[in-house]
Amino acid sequence: MSLQQQFDQAVADSKNLPERPDNMTLLKIYALYKQGSSGDATGDRPGMTDFVNRAKYDAWAALQGTSQEDAQQQYVDLIGELKG
Repeated sequence: MSLQQQFDQAVADSKNLPERPDNMTLLKIYALYKQGSSGDATGDRPGMTDFVNRAKYDAWAALQGTSQEDAQQQYVDLIGELKG
């Protein structure tokens, strides 16, 4: 199975985890997904009053320079751990 297929399967699996991850883990999942599917963060950083989207953007931006393949592999590994 290719890395892209594993990534796609992990995305599907992420919707059916046995329990909801904590917020920091959810941010990591989001950031790895965005980096793995889109590459480095783009667009403007959300404003101070948009706490949720600002945190999501910052988590994604923190992965800048990580290759899409590395991010996909980290995503696959993280979802695998959360599945148990």
